Amino acid sequence: MKRSIYSLGTLAALALLLGGCKKQIDEAYTNPNATVRVPIETLLPGIISNFHGNSSAAGSAYGLANDGMNVGRYIQYWASNGAGNQYDQMGGATGASDVMGSIWAMHYYGMGQNLNRMIEWGIEEKKWDYVGVGYAIRAWSWLVTTEMYGEIIMREAFNTSQLVFKYDTQPDVYDTVRVIARQALDYLNRTGDGVSQANLAKGDAYFLKGDVNKWKKFVYATLALSFNHLSNKSNYSPDSVIKYASQAMLTNADNATMTFANTGITGTSNFYGPYRNNVGTMRQGAYIANLMTGANPVFAGVSDPRAFYLLRENPNNTIRGILPNKGTSGLATNDQPRNFWGGLFSTSTAPTVDTGSRYIFRNGAPFPVFTASMMKFILAEAYYRKGMRAEALANYTDGISLNIDQLLADFSYGIRTQWVITPAIKNAFLAVVPTAANLRLSHIMLQKYIALYGWGMQETWTDMRRYHYTDIEQGTTNQVYADFTPPSGIDLFIDNKGKLVYRARPRYNSEYLYNVAELQRLGALDLDYNTKEQWFSQK
Repeated sequence: MKRSIYSLGTLAALALLLGGCKKQIDEAYTNPNATVRVPIETLLPGIISNFHGNSSAAGSAYGLANDGMNVGRYIQYWASNGAGNQYDQMGGATGASDVMGSIWAMHYYGMGQNLNRMIEWGIEEKKWDYVGVGYAIRAWSWLVTTEMYGEIIMREAFNTSQLVFKYDTQPDVYDTVRVIARQALDYLNRTGDGVSQANLAKGDAYFLKGDVNKWKKFVYATLALSFNHLSNKSNYSPDSVIKYASQAMLTNADNATMTFANTGITGTSNFYGPYRNNVGTMRQGAYIANLMTGANPVFAGVSDPRAFYLLRENPNNTIRGILPNKGTSGLATNDQPRNFWGGLFSTSTAPTVDTGSRYIFRNGAPFPVFTASMMKFILAEAYYRKGMRAEALANYTDGISLNIDQLLADFSYGIRTQWVITPAIKNAFLAVVPTAANLRLSHIMLQKYIALYGWGMQETWTDMRRYHYTDIEQGTTNQVYADFTPPSGIDLFIDNKGKLVYRARPRYNSEYLYNVAELQRLGALDLDYNTKEQWFSQK
C-alpha cells in the first residue's frame, strides 16, 4: 500500500511538473490550431484586403481582382494578346486548377473565421462599430460569392467539426444577405461603449477610414444590388432598389475605394500594377473601345472624352481594341493598343517603374468597390423599369457626370494636356445625352459598363447575365448590350458545348478533393457546369 501511495505521489508530483512545463511551452509556442485572442483592430486590415487581393502565408490573391481578370474576359473588357486563352473563349476552370476560385477562398478562408472572431470578440468588447463592419462585410461577401458560383455552402459554413458540407440554394443566400445587412445597420447605429471612429480607423486605414456613415452606405449599396439583380423575377421590386440605392453612395466623397500603402511589398500595391505583374498579356477589348470612340450604334459618332483616362492609345494615338481569341485581331502594328503599362502591344514584360501606367494599372492606384456613379446607374435602371423616364434620365446624367469627376480626382496621372477633360469638354459631352423620351435601357447599361470598366467586373458580369448577353430590349429590335457578340464556333471553349458562361465552379482544392458527393449532386462534375444558368438571372 505504501508503495502504491508513493507511486501515486510521485505521479502526482510528475504531473504538476509536466503541467508547469506544458504551461511554459504553450506560452512560448502558441497552438496555431487554437483560437488565439488578438485585438480585433489587427484583424480588420487583412479582412478588408480581400476586397481586392489578400496576401497571406497560406495563399494570396484571394479577392475580386484575381478572378476579375478572367471575368473581365467574359464581358470583353479585355482579352489576351494571343489566341488560345480558354477564358477569352468563355471557358471555365479545368483540371486541378484553382483559377476562378479566388472569391471562394476570399469568402471562406481570407475573411472566414477571421471575420467570425472579429464579430464575436467585438460583441464581447462592446465595440459595436467593429461588429457592424463585420456584418456589413459578411453580407457583401455572401452576395458576391453566390453570384460568382451559384449554389454555395451557407448553413454549414465555418463549422469546424465537419469535413464535408451541404450546399444551399441561391434564394436562401439572398435572404441571408438581407438579414445580415440589417444586423449590420443595427450595430452601426449604436453609440457609446467601445464605439470610436479613431479606433475603428486603426483597422480601416485603407478603406473607409473608420467612418461609420460610409459603412452604412456600403450596406445600403449591398442591399440595393441584392434587389436590383433580381430584375428577371416576377416579384422584382424597383421600389426596393430605389429605396436602398438612394441611401447609398450619392457623391464621390462617399465612394468605397481601396487604397494602398505601396511600400514595394507585393500585398501593399494594386494587383494590376506592374509591380504585381499580373496583366502583362491583357489588352483592351474592341467592345469598350468602340463604345468610347463612337463606333457603337448607341453612341454613334460621339467621341467619349474619358477614353484616354480608361484606355490605352496605340502608336497612332487612336483608341482601338481587340477581339477575344483573335490576338492582334487583324490590326496593323501601329493600330494595336499599347499594354496597360504603356508598352507596345507585343510587350508583356512589366516595367520596373509605373510612370507609363494610367488608371487602375499603377502600383499605387486606388481600386473602387462601390461608387456613386454605379448607384446612379442602378437608380436609372430602376426608374426606367417603373416608367419614370424623367427620373431615369436625371440619374443617368448624374452617373456620367460623377464618373467624369471621379476620373479627374483619382485617375489623372499620365493624362496628356490635350486629353484633359475641362469643364467645357464635360458640359459639351453631357449635352449629347438623349431626351427622356428617347432614353433606352441600352443607354443606361452601356454607360454603366463604361463607368465600371476595369474594377467592376463582377457587377458588370451580373448585369450581362441578367440580360443573357444578347437579350433584345423590350419594344425594340436592338440588344440591350448593343453590338455585343459572344464567342461562337471555334472561338467558344469546346467544353461549353455551344453554350455561354454563367458561373464559375467552386474552388478546386477545397471542394473537388473533399466534397465530391455534394458536387455530383449539383452537377458540378460536368465539364459544362460553368454554362449552367444561375437562379438570379433565370426568368
